[in-house]
Amino acid sequence: MRNAAQTLTVTMLLALAAGVAPPLAAQGEYSLGEVRSVDKDKRQVVMKAGEVKSIDMPPMTMPFHVREAKMLDQLQPGDKVKFRAINDAGKFTITEMLPAR
Repeated sequence: MRNAAQTLTVTMLLALAAGVAPPLAAQGEYSLGEVRSVDKDKRQVVMKAGEVKSIDMPPMTMPFHVREAKMLDQLQPGDKVKFRAINDAGKFTITEMLPAR
């Protein structure tokens, strides 16, 4: 029997193989984080994140890649955000990010 993370991974892999992005609902619920640093050249953000259920990650500070470079344009260290992330072939990638309120 598969757990939720395995089912989510299989769903995303099938969607990617079909050439479509998985629907946002399949990417899991939002996680909360605080921006520590932004590196536009590497297209990544270091985030102090709470639990990220979609990638089975406990709270920690770590770098995340972003799916679209423009996601980094307005980010500053200290910004609080909510985000969705996936494990994209070993790269923890943020697919959606919004200001946290």
